[in-house]
Amino acid sequence: MSTRHSIAGRRSRLRSFTARDLLLILIPVALLIALAGWLTAKSSRLAPPAVIHITSGLEGSSYRRYADKYKAIIERYGVKVEVLPSAGAIENLRRLADPSVKVDVGFVQGGVKDNIDVSGLMSLGSVAEQPLLVYYRGDQPVELLSQLRGKRLAIGGSGTGAHALAVKLLAASNMTRAPTTLVELSGDQAAQALIAGDIDADFILGDAAPGLMQKLRATPGVHLMSFRQADAYARKFQFLSKLTLPEGALDLDRDYPAAPVQLVGPTVELVARRTLHPALSDLLIAAAREVHGTPGLFRNAGEYPAPLERDFPISRDAERYYKSGEQFLYKWLPFWLASLLDRLLVVLVPLVVAVVPITRLLPAFYRWRIRSRIYRWYGALMKIERDIQLHPEPEQRAELIARVDEIAQAVRDLRTPASFGDQLYVLRDHVAAVRRRVHDGQAGSALAS
Repeated sequence: MSTRHSIAGRRSRLRSFTARDLLLILIPVALLIALAGWLTAKSSRLAPPAVIHITSGLEGSSYRRYADKYKAIIERYGVKVEVLPSAGAIENLRRLADPSVKVDVGFVQGGVKDNIDVSGLMSLGSVAEQPLLVYYRGDQPVELLSQLRGKRLAIGGSGTGAHALAVKLLAASNMTRAPTTLVELSGDQAAQALIAGDIDADFILGDAAPGLMQKLRATPGVHLMSFRQADAYARKFQFLSKLTLPEGALDLDRDYPAAPVQLVGPTVELVARRTLHPALSDLLIAAAREVHGTPGLFRNAGEYPAPLERDFPISRDAERYYKSGEQFLYKWLPFWLASLLDRLLVVLVPLVVAVVPITRLLPAFYRWRIRSRIYRWYGALMKIERDIQLHPEPEQRAELIARVDEIAQAVRDLRTPASFGDQLYVLRDHVAAVRRRVHDGQAGSALAS
């Protein structure tokens, strides 16, 4: 009875195939494709923001001049730029590291990330060298910081990049305590104090206003220090570079400086949050090339921007841009349209990669599902044939006939696509052959009796 019940159950389960088989195959595939599309679209951030927030620097500083130039270039593409003034590199870095501050990118000099969590930041590349200029009073040339021991030194206001760099360099020469006096003055206040003789030296980073440096070099008795140990500083501090100010670079008419001056300075990086949209990354680097790609006092044409990894890892989008340049779409289409198509491609390519293998597997899986409906009856037929070989009693043989009849009825009720009709008819022939064997055996038993 158990065998008959199993045949009846199998018969009811396999009575039809079409809708159920298709649903079992297509619904999981559709859900998988929909999930892949949703995840890809969510991660690719289809539409770039309409506004870029740049944290810059003080009015008149090089950072502020850079930001204003970026603004003019980027807004040609229909993206608005908001420039946020700041006290300099350290405030820029703190803003970028603070998720509560609405800012996307900013200029940060090397060597100022101490005690700041920068794990969520990345670099779009180095954009400039920022020389440290040390102006001093005196008749004797100063080529070593140790020659300023015991003097009154203006090292910039607390929290500024100049202050952070000056303290590091002076600490390396053991000059951060008495008898040396460190004065937190910067800008015009420090310059006026040096001109008046109230201090002996003024540490200025290269982002100072050009007029300020012009005022200092025009003052009798004030000189620009040449770092004789520039190579040593560059090796001791990874974020520093050795820079050379050529003879006459600041004033050809008056031949100032009268000889090449060796300087040191940190690299300025264009730092962004890791959430920066890839399209905006390309736009910012393109602007950086236009602003910083020209020759200057401390750079050759085309030298900057560059993917020099200093204090921050270079972003993947920036690496791709520096290797292969601006994407094709952005060269020939308006920014908004190119950005839209670019993001759509980001969504479609993974979907195609996922869909193509699936569509190739679907026919094979479907064929297996249909064939399994046909092939599984062969197991029941083989079981009956084995039972026949055991020479069953008449009552058992009658049971075998009933089982064959149930299988025959189930096979007649089985529906398959037309392409599987040949296999279905072969199965019916095999069922008929087994029925004949059972009946032949029964007739033989009746004659013997």
